[in-house]
Amino acid sequence: MFYSFSRFLQSDYANRLSAREIEELKILTKVFPFKVSSYVLDELIDWENRQDDPIYRLTFPQREMLLEKHWELLKSAHGFEAEKEAVKRIQHELNPHPAGQIDNIPRIGERLLGGLQHKYRETVLVFPAQGQTCHAYCTYCFRWAQFVNLGEHKFKTKEQRDLFDYLSQHKEVTDVLFTGGDPMWMNNEKLFAYLDVLLQPELSHVRSIRIGTKSLSYFPQRFLGEEGKELLAYFERMVEKGKNVSIMAHFSHWKELGTDKVREASLNLRKAGVTIRTQAPLIRGINDSSEVWQRMWVEQVQMGMIPYYMFVERDTGAQHYFSVPLARAYDIFTEAYAKVSGLAKTVRGPSMSAWPGKILISGIKGSGDAKKFILKFIQSRDPDLINIPFYAKYDENAIWLDDLELEPDMQEAIDEMMEAYRREPKEVSEVA
Repeated sequence: MFYSFSRFLQSDYANRLSAREIEELKILTKVFPFKVSSYVLDELIDWENRQDDPIYRLTFPQREMLLEKHWELLKSAHGFEAEKEAVKRIQHELNPHPAGQIDNIPRIGERLLGGLQHKYRETVLVFPAQGQTCHAYCTYCFRWAQFVNLGEHKFKTKEQRDLFDYLSQHKEVTDVLFTGGDPMWMNNEKLFAYLDVLLQPELSHVRSIRIGTKSLSYFPQRFLGEEGKELLAYFERMVEKGKNVSIMAHFSHWKELGTDKVREASLNLRKAGVTIRTQAPLIRGINDSSEVWQRMWVEQVQMGMIPYYMFVERDTGAQHYFSVPLARAYDIFTEAYAKVSGLAKTVRGPSMSAWPGKILISGIKGSGDAKKFILKFIQSRDPDLINIPFYAKYDENAIWLDDLELEPDMQEAIDEMMEAYRREPKEVSEVA
């Protein structure tokens, strides 16, 4: 079962919260989306220690996620329309579309394909309309705007034809990533309708199919039972036809790895020939310690998963509450990385998914005024910049790319990239 906030209030689970917690949640859920599965409520949350429990903080919005000025704005809004406008204003001030996601929408001529994104040459993202929700919502989610009514663009497509037409014209694309929301929210019939497109002979250049999902954490039952067997059999057929099928699993904490259901589900996927790669952002109050990441990577490797990314919390939503300074993020990653075997050293991080591309914090060098971050692009809108080290002035308080003073040559390259998009947005969105 899945609980919206109104359904949660009517359930026995609500009796576990204090009156103050309930009142705060009533306000918070007007701004931030809320949904949680019974699996999370029953098997992952330690209710006796909920304020310090990482899974509770991961799924239940906290008071500090709203700035004080936003609390005051909501308190001063009297009446339905005034409150509605206050909520809308707050949501817009929380940067609902970070890293230029709208800039990545491709076209075929004048035909805008609003349910696809094409930022990097080899990879196209697909947002199936039926998958633009999740089994539970993460409080830190950078795509939270997909789940609230902002009255503006939401990434989604109901047209499998858009996917076929675009990919058939872009032979450089080798990877397709289904994302959302959570594509695994869709039932098999709807999911297979999209995957069938990629098995067409005209799209033989698409070699890898990725599915970004939190279902292994929030609803591993998706890979169990009769529907799960049908799904796994379909994946197995895709692999037999030469496709590399990967589940891009979002695990934020080792607690999400500990149930019999998730262990059985992950084993089932591996038996079907599916690769499981793991990723998550570094989040204050949830996983901001090297011990958490070390244990999580070790257990993932033991379960046959491949650690993939540690991300930096994006500049959206309650970034002020969840963010960890880049310098500390680098220390946490390095301390955890130093304590795992080579099998877990497939992981990369900390990585910022910013407008120009994925930027890795690969080192800190020097001292005093000469101290610098060493950075490099893992992916970029300009492929010529990938894997070339560059520097930024050290700032112990910086939490995002915009906070950094980059070396002049790289700043100029990024500025030119942005200017090129401003001059010819259609052309850039078609080929980026």
